[in-house]
Amino acid sequence: MSRTNSAERAALDGAAASVGDTAVSLSEAAGSSSGSRSPQATASPAIHAADLSKRFGGTIAVNSLSMTVQRGEVFGFLGPNGAGKTTVVKLLLGLARPTGGEALVLGAPLGDRETRRHIGYLPELFRFQALLTAKEVLRLHCRLLALPKAAWEEEARSALETVGLLERANDRVGTFSKGMQQRLGLGVALLGDPALVMLDEPTSALDPVGRHDVREIIRALRDRGSTVFLNTHLLEEAEHVCDRVAVIDKGTAIATGSLDELLGRHSRVRLKVAGPGASWWSSLSRFGRWHRQDEWIVVDGIDPPRIADLIDELVALGARVEAVIPEHQSLEARFLELLSKR
Repeated sequence: MSRTNSAERAALDGAAASVGDTAVSLSEAAGSSSGSRSPQATASPAIHAADLSKRFGGTIAVNSLSMTVQRGEVFGFLGPNGAGKTTVVKLLLGLARPTGGEALVLGAPLGDRETRRHIGYLPELFRFQALLTAKEVLRLHCRLLALPKAAWEEEARSALETVGLLERANDRVGTFSKGMQQRLGLGVALLGDPALVMLDEPTSALDPVGRHDVREIIRALRDRGSTVFLNTHLLEEAEHVCDRVAVIDKGTAIATGSLDELLGRHSRVRLKVAGPGASWWSSLSRFGRWHRQDEWIVVDGIDPPRIADLIDELVALGARVEAVIPEHQSLEARFLELLSKR
């Protein structure tokens, strides 16, 4: 690996002194300790919060939030603007102190300095020094993470390759589009093989190709055992990659579970049926709520595996089933339904 030349060293030293609001800003707070423990090896959840609360004067930003994020899963954190999502992220990262309750991150108390070195973080709003090249930005953050200097070059190259910026490694950040800077920020969050990656709106500035690439990166992180905490208002993104989600409103979780758990019991099926008489209608009530919609019969709230049982029973009763169209409530529809009940 080539040595850092004097010009690059000066740029890194100057940037380190004024790093400000950059991606993985908590790396600086982690200090220069080179000691390492292995959070991946513990059996504790990646995140466990119990009655976590935060007040700002008379305003309750987080209200008795309880949730558990398991190791190796992609966890979606969903909610409307002002729901308290960003405050929760700051609490989990140790960038703000809770007013009440408690939480563990990678098995350690909130704000544990050593644990921070095992967390990658992409904030929604960040900036990099415009005069630095993409490679210099990554080398700077390797330094802030206290990674061995011998590993900086490979860490930077791997991150740039992962986010599709390898050919722009030596270009100044000031020449990058917003989407390219978003990719670079994601690359910074991947340095050091973090056990937990916290992403705040990672696809907000990306085109469809970029969003697809980020999904693939998130899946790859999960495949290698990392936990991904995805804070997003783009519900479609959550549907694509999340194993479980939490819907938060007014600082508290109003629903948590897998997408199947949140949406499965709200499935419906549309049937076009011809039958010998009216006696078979009574069988529909055992499978869910039903109503007519033009020439269709719509059964709401049916458990998807029971659709086949419903068809078998109708046929056994002498009905002729001409069409079956299963429908699943979208995450967006379920999200709005949950909020409407608040």
